[in-house]
Amino acid sequence: MDPFDPQVGHDPLLSVWAIWALSWFIAAIWSGRTQARPMVGSQVLYRVVTFGGAIMLFDFRDWGPERLWRLSDAGEWAMVALAVLGFAFCWWARLHLGRLWSGSVTRKEGHRIVDTGPYRLVRHPIYTGLLVAALATAIERGTPVSFAGFCLMVLGCWIKARLEERFLRSELGAEPYDAYAKRTGMLVPFL
Repeated sequence: MDPFDPQVGHDPLLSVWAIWALSWFIAAIWSGRTQARPMVGSQVLYRVVTFGGAIMLFDFRDWGPERLWRLSDAGEWAMVALAVLGFAFCWWARLHLGRLWSGSVTRKEGHRIVDTGPYRLVRHPIYTGLLVAALATAIERGTPVSFAGFCLMVLGCWIKARLEERFLRSELGAEPYDAYAKRTGMLVPFL
């Protein structure tokens, strides 16, 4: 019995995503008070692109001949492990941010530039971890639709990161943020 077979009804990778999403939304209650946010409507594009990509990523259609490859059981479990590592990186970043975290682009009470912990490696480690999990999912699914979904998620995270950086530069000062950006990659360490 293959636990990754959609006919079986249980998908370990989908379970990992569900556990992460549920825990992520529950933890939102520990977020600090919002002091400022960008103009209304400025966050619609990245949300639509990212959500559309996430739906495509899972490619819930029958995995017939469109599949580009089929991983071995060990390969499928390796992708589950890689997704777990991506989500663990997300959680490390979120815990490191503490009450400064927000699901949307905002400035929280007491906001400052965080450049320690995972933020020393990349400016947006939550997006990086999410994209690692998405890449693992696309590889495990092995369909053109799932890879298109991954690409849309990359685009959505990039759009959100750019919006967030413009907003934080205006709210926290361009000089300190530019210095941080110069020494730290946006989504990939050292880039």
